[in-house]
Amino acid sequence: MRATFGRRGFLAVALLGAPAVNAAEPVTAWPQWRGPGGQGVSVETGLPLEWSPTLNIRWKTPIPGRGHSSPIVWGDRVFLTTAVEGDVVPGAKAVTHFIEGKEFVHPEGVGADRRHALKVLAVDRESGRILWERTAWEGTPHDSRHKRGSFASPTPVTDGHLVYAYFGSEGVYAYDFDGRPAWKASLGGIGTMGVGVGTSPVLHRDLVIIQCDEDNGDKSFIVALNRKTGREAWRVARRVQVSWATPIVVTASGRDELIASGAEAVIAYDPATGKELWRSKGLESNAVPSPVAAGDIVVLSAGYPAKVAVAIRAGGSGDVSETPRVLWKHTKGTAYVPSPIRYGDYVYLMTDKGIVTCVEANSGEVKYEGGRPPVPATFMASPVAFEGRILLFSEDGDTFVLKAGPSHEVIRTNPLGEPIHATPAVAGGTIYIRGVDHLYAIGKAAPPRSKVE
Repeated sequence: MRATFGRRGFLAVALLGAPAVNAAEPVTAWPQWRGPGGQGVSVETGLPLEWSPTLNIRWKTPIPGRGHSSPIVWGDRVFLTTAVEGDVVPGAKAVTHFIEGKEFVHPEGVGADRRHALKVLAVDRESGRILWERTAWEGTPHDSRHKRGSFASPTPVTDGHLVYAYFGSEGVYAYDFDGRPAWKASLGGIGTMGVGVGTSPVLHRDLVIIQCDEDNGDKSFIVALNRKTGREAWRVARRVQVSWATPIVVTASGRDELIASGAEAVIAYDPATGKELWRSKGLESNAVPSPVAAGDIVVLSAGYPAKVAVAIRAGGSGDVSETPRVLWKHTKGTAYVPSPIRYGDYVYLMTDKGIVTCVEANSGEVKYEGGRPPVPATFMASPVAFEGRILLFSEDGDTFVLKAGPSHEVIRTNPLGEPIHATPAVAGGTIYIRGVDHLYAIGKAAPPRSKVE
């Protein structure tokens, strides 16, 4: 009998999701989920630390539909995805799910009975004008989404030539920067227990890699597509139940490793071939937060039903579960949805209420825990960091700016006036924040505000 890890509590989602582009991206690019390397960290300087609805807003653009995918940035383009809901389609319903042989319907799953248009958009980085909008797929979806989620939750990725968008069972789509379709690919039906997909695509050399864990894990797999043609380069089965984390690529022992989180197992693959390199005991919880890394140390976490964060040194072989490669484990202070962040010497864990724990990355020593936001809040977006600051983005639309380091200090609170569910992007001196209705460009010394309505 396989464990189910509290599926009835899923909120998980279709919220966030991605890492690792190996292309020579410009310094100002933010080409994927959580930016360069999937870490959520920018090396830029001179970024704004203060804003409000009337301060440092360069532009504000309405975005149609519902999407929790993050914006990505390359050159003069910002890309994002969205899902536009249509009318009820009589007789349409989600794929059937089973838990331990019994049919299961998620009590908060919605949307499978309606027509949807899944779209990819390009926005001009300077003006906020929508340059093009393409409908990648239209119809009734294979599965439901959580009522707080979206059918456009995976973040797209770009190599500077094409933009790759993943919509779960509804396919993978590649467009050039002018909106011309390059290719599309179907990966088959991917059941998500009625809450939607969240993992984002990863680029590695000539491949687009996608972790496709589904339902009870009987049909889970990870797949690599040729990024020029969309043809499958390799596909490997995984006995790992549905997850929403995005894998990460690290270099260890002179080789690249694709590390994928999971409830039953954490597995490292050769990203060129899909060959398994090593594995460790899984998180035994819903794998929603994405891994983070620096060097060959990878930190994976989960927040429901158990809270756990574990640090593993990559580069091993076989089962490393009970070996010195498992550096440390922490069993509180983790989130169900937001991913942790590693910045400098420390890993910052956070709960869904924004309570922060700072852990020394190599040793696991706790530097502080219980660091709270100045007002009660909840969070879906993952943190980003730059210039010695860590930014947390709440569902109320507030951004809390923390000083990085071994003591907790909230420097300021920036209200936006619009709920935030998606993780922001940082590029070219600007922070791009996707609210529930608008995409905002926030930058210092902004020219007279241009509002694109």
